[in-house]
Amino acid sequence: MMKSAIKFATLALFSMAMIASPPSVPAFAAGGGGDPPSASPPPPDTRSAPKSTSKSKAPKQSSADDDAFRQGYRAAHATIYERNDFAGAIEQLKALGRDDNADVANLIGYSYRKLGDYRLSQAWYERALKADPNHVLTWQYYGLWQVEQGNRDQASYHLTRIAAICGTACEEYRSLAAALEKPPGTGLVY
Repeated sequence: MMKSAIKFATLALFSMAMIASPPSVPAFAAGGGGDPPSASPPPPDTRSAPKSTSKSKAPKQSSADDDAFRQGYRAAHATIYERNDFAGAIEQLKALGRDDNADVANLIGYSYRKLGDYRLSQAWYERALKADPNHVLTWQYYGLWQVEQGNRDQASYHLTRIAAICGTACEEYRSLAAALEKPPGTGLVY
């Protein structure tokens, strides 16, 4: 009985620690609402989603594929944040063949939003969140999308999701919170 109680207490403490500590967020996720980053981003997290319970395994990708993906992602990132060529970036990102990657889907959504195609932008943001429900940059960009659409309640919900993931001191939280502080209809551009 005592061993079971100790195991349960240990599990409870571990669970509380996991909930209380924010997950690590890659440095490139700090977006500042679309301001170009000062350095090139590190490669996106290319780990696959949790494996399904089926016995079939997907073929492993070679490191050459991963290198090509990282280079292509960096090029698309630069196309967006350095050249503001959103249509070109969409083509580059889709050519990577990793539409199910949250980083890729988020940048496609961001690019469509910057081009004014809110319907496609929304679909890509939702695809990114399906791939990674804790993708903080998607919550920020999708929250800004909500602000632009006048959906302040939804944007506030996105803000609470960001706080749960990285806290209230992270750049993504501060950016969306600042957008929500501005009066509706201000003509915000992000």
